[in-house]
Amino acid sequence: MSERNANSAQNPKGPLSRDPSRFYRVLMIAPTSFFLDYGCHVRILEEARVLQKLGHRVKIVTYPLGRDLPDLDIARALPLPIRARREVGPSRSKLLIDFLLALKALHVALQFKPQIIHAHLHEGALIGGVLSRLVRAPLVFDFQGSLTSEMVDHRFLAPRGILFALARWVEQWIDRLPHHILTSSHNAANLLHDDFALPAQKITVLSDCANADTFLPVADATRAVAVEDLRARLQIPRERKIVIYIGLLAPYRGTDVLLQAAKQLLARAVNAHFVVIGFPHVAEYQARARELGIEARVSFVGRVPYEDVPLWLSLGDVAVEPKMSATEAAGKVLNYMAVGLPVVAFDIPVMREYLGELGVYAPLGDGRAFADQIEALLNDPTRARDLGCALRERVMELFAWDRAGRAIERVYEKVSKPK
Repeated sequence: MSERNANSAQNPKGPLSRDPSRFYRVLMIAPTSFFLDYGCHVRILEEARVLQKLGHRVKIVTYPLGRDLPDLDIARALPLPIRARREVGPSRSKLLIDFLLALKALHVALQFKPQIIHAHLHEGALIGGVLSRLVRAPLVFDFQGSLTSEMVDHRFLAPRGILFALARWVEQWIDRLPHHILTSSHNAANLLHDDFALPAQKITVLSDCANADTFLPVADATRAVAVEDLRARLQIPRERKIVIYIGLLAPYRGTDVLLQAAKQLLARAVNAHFVVIGFPHVAEYQARARELGIEARVSFVGRVPYEDVPLWLSLGDVAVEPKMSATEAAGKVLNYMAVGLPVVAFDIPVMREYLGELGVYAPLGDGRAFADQIEALLNDPTRARDLGCALRERVMELFAWDRAGRAIERVYEKVSKPK
C-alpha cells in the first residue's frame, strides 16, 4: 500500500468542524499500567491531553498499577489477587488482568455513556469491540505494532508453529473489530493492508508526535545549570561527550547491541560516556556492562518521570535508538529531535519516517556500524549540531500534537456519521 493510499495525519488539509456541539465523550481503554513514563504510555497521555485541549471529555480505563496524573480522568481495574510478574510485555497473568479491565470498562461505559471508544493495543481493541456493540459507540483502534510480532520479540511465542498461527489468526480477527484504525507509522499501515488485508480507507496514519513546547533545547542559563548538576551527580567529567538513550531495556530493543557498540568505542579510546535511562532489567544490564569492562563509562539511571525527560535528554551530545523491531513505533526519537539531538538509529522504515534524510543510519543489527556512526558524530560537533537543529525544525513542522489532535477529530467525525 502506498503512502497516498492510507489517510495520512501528516497532511491535515480539508474542512474540520469546530462546532462545540460535536465535542465527544471518549472512553479510552489502555491495557497497561498507565502511566509508566515510556513508549505507548506517552502516546496515550499526549493523545488524551490534546483531545481535552480541543474540548473533548476523555476518560481512561486502565490497569490497577501506574502513576495517576492530575489532569487526566483515570479509572482503574481491581488489583490482582496475586502479584503480576512483569510490568512490560506479554505474560500469562495479563489474561486475568485484562478480564478485570473488561469488567471495569463495562461498568464505566454504562455510567459514562461514551460516544467514541478509543482502544489502545490489541487487548484494548478486543475489549472495545465488545463494548462498542453493547453501548453502540464506534470503536477506534490505536494500533501500535503487531501483536504476534511483539510476542515473538518478547520470546513469549516461537515464530513458527501452531501457536504462532493461532495467535496470528486472533490478531487478524481483532484487527477487523474497529470501525477505524490509527497507526503510528506508514510501515504499520502497510502491514495491516498487505499482510492482514484491511482496506486502506479504514486506516489513518497518525505518527507519534513530540511536545515541542516542553522538549526544548538547552537555551537559558537556569536549565544549563540543572544539566551540569545532572552531569555532576553522575560523575561524568566535563570534557567527556555523552551518548544518551531512553527507553525499555531488552534484547529486542537493542540494549545488548548498544552495550557492544559502547565497548567498541571505548576500545578505540573515544572519550565518551553512555547514559542509559530506562527499565526493566537494570541490574542485569549493569552486570553485563561489568562483564564487558565498560561499567565506568555507562550510567544506568533507571526510570525517570516523563516531565523530567527533557532535562535528562539535554545532557546528551548524541542520541541513539538501537531498536530492531520493524513493526513498533519509537516515539522517543521525536523527543530526541525536539531537544535538538542528532540521532543514530538502525535503518528501518519507521526511523526513515521520523528522521528522513537527517538521520544517521546503520544497517539493521550491525553493532560495529552503529558504533562507527556514533563516533563520526562525536568527532564532528558542527555536523552534529546542524543535524540537531534541522531535526527540531522537522518535528515542529511535521510532528506536532495539535495537528495530530485534529486528525483524531476527523476520524471521530467519520466513524460517527450515520451509515
